[in-house]
Amino acid sequence: MTPKYSIIIPAYNEAESLPELWRQIDTVMKKISSDFEVVFIDDGSRDGTAEVAKKLSEKNKEIKLIHFLKNSGKAAALQAGFRAATGDFIVTMDADLQDDPAEIPNLKKKIDEGYDLVSGYKKNRHDPIHKTIPSHFFNFMVRRVSGLRLHDINCGLKMYRHDVVKSLNVYGELYRFIPILAASNGYRVGEIAVNHRPRKFGVSKYGFSRFLRGFLDLFTVIFLTKFIKRPLHLFGSIGLLFLAIGIVISGWMAYIHTFLLQSVGDRPLFLFGILFIIAGVQLIATGLIGELITHYYHLLIGNGSKKE
Repeated sequence: MTPKYSIIIPAYNEAESLPELWRQIDTVMKKISSDFEVVFIDDGSRDGTAEVAKKLSEKNKEIKLIHFLKNSGKAAALQAGFRAATGDFIVTMDADLQDDPAEIPNLKKKIDEGYDLVSGYKKNRHDPIHKTIPSHFFNFMVRRVSGLRLHDINCGLKMYRHDVVKSLNVYGELYRFIPILAASNGYRVGEIAVNHRPRKFGVSKYGFSRFLRGFLDLFTVIFLTKFIKRPLHLFGSIGLLFLAIGIVISGWMAYIHTFLLQSVGDRPLFLFGILFIIAGVQLIATGLIGELITHYYHLLIGNGSKKE
């Protein structure tokens, strides 16, 4: 029988948290639906997380366990959970007890308003300042670049309709941008403020470097969602800008050499002008090659769909 709810929980070295987390989930879910499953994904833990999860699964039929032999990252864990989940509504949350299972009914109420994905917003966040300040800045940049007005793009507590997770292909560190990927596929994305709790056990597995990687991943997501079918718009726009700068600089150098009779061959600005022109031409050419590849791909898809 297909459960109504699937709760996906990636866990890396969270052995102390799992029993308490399961107790809270079980208490909340049995108030709203006894028809649910919990999918724990042990991401190559070394502290006994797999053993704790296994014992819980042996005592509770609602629990499924996926075990990775090595640490593969949150994206891989979520993708494995998405493949295993069978519920009509899928919840994701972190295993460190900072996400509150009591928010699941509130997420469902928002889903019932017609949303396909509802993301939590840690309005009163219980994290050290060296995590909260970069996070606020990162979320601000994501809103400006993506156009998706979420306060907290990276909150682990989310609820999805079943077809949303089945449409996702999360890899690398793109799990941070799942709402953007879902919105680009035409799904309606919403947000609610959720309770965020201080960490009770262990330490955070994420350092400051994840924010630096996050900005690089943001460029990847923007390209995948906005320019994958029109690469020339991205590369060509930058290329034309570079080309225009190079032409202006070179034109000025030509004026100085022709009318002011001054030598320009040893001027750094002259070399910069040539460099900008070359870079502009290369970027435009890259965009054109991307357009050819995209066109050829769609030709293949079109030919493959034709009836004989």
